[in-house]
Amino acid sequence: MNILFGVDIGGTQIKIGSFSEKGELLDKWAVDTDLSDQGKRIIPAVAGEIRKYASEHQIPMDRIAGIGMGIPGPVDKDGYVKVCVNLNWRDFNPVTEMEKELPGVCAAAENDANLAALGEYYCGAGKSASSMMLVTLGTGVGGGIIIGGNIISGSHGIAGEIGHITPHIEEHEKCNCGNTGCVDQFASATGMVRIMKKLLKSGEVESVLTMEEDFSAKDICTCASKGDPGAKKCLEICMGALGEALSVFSHAFDPEIYVIGGGVSKAGQIIIDAIEQEYDKHFFLIEKGAKITLAALGNDAGIIGGSILAAKHAGLK
Repeated sequence: MNILFGVDIGGTQIKIGSFSEKGELLDKWAVDTDLSDQGKRIIPAVAGEIRKYASEHQIPMDRIAGIGMGIPGPVDKDGYVKVCVNLNWRDFNPVTEMEKELPGVCAAAENDANLAALGEYYCGAGKSASSMMLVTLGTGVGGGIIIGGNIISGSHGIAGEIGHITPHIEEHEKCNCGNTGCVDQFASATGMVRIMKKLLKSGEVESVLTMEEDFSAKDICTCASKGDPGAKKCLEICMGALGEALSVFSHAFDPEIYVIGGGVSKAGQIIIDAIEQEYDKHFFLIEKGAKITLAALGNDAGIIGGSILAAKHAGLK
């Protein structure tokens, strides 16, 4: 039996999954990310984990059909990464490095949100759709586009970067990208906390969070679900920014479904309702736009997508 590996490389942890040729998840585990030496120890560490797994399960190396890796940043079609701040990489190609570590094994790399999108498309919430966009709401806002089963990366690997669309909301603070008023500044977990603090400081809203010195996006969502007026206003602003941005994407490539994932999405339907409300306000060309729903695979989306990417590159899918 041939084995595939899906690898989701994050700045804190590396998630690894082993899969059968048919796509069945056999095992999964995580290891800490070693960011020392400009991140040059990351790929050897992943290769070491794969060698160890193969040895423990008596799998010959020529039975490893492929490895698909998710990278938290833009990746070009050859696997080249110009810069990945989270991993300390600059002018680095994880594919060629992995193939040096494991000669004869087919390796491939993609942006991590794109891989998660691939996982949701084939095995999750987008399973029955012809086209889909995954939007991940975490520390930042990421996105991945799948059309006809293929990742749409764009010429420079930045297609689907919905976090850096600028909706019509007045904003004076700069985003990390250098622009002003990006979706990332509102719909991310950090963005939600920032907006809630601004609302509380203005004195225009009432909220139980006024009494809290520190709170999270999860706290905001919990309070909003209980009817807290300030938290509800925050959610309306933050998810409204995303809803408007999704309407822009619909006019650009008209996906059948938007799948909302990431840590913030764990708040559930209250997030979807707030997104839909603003999406519907800005989408006019046809009566009904894309379906908006919650992701289904949770933290496994990246490794599942990685196994699918590996299968595609190995000619198995």
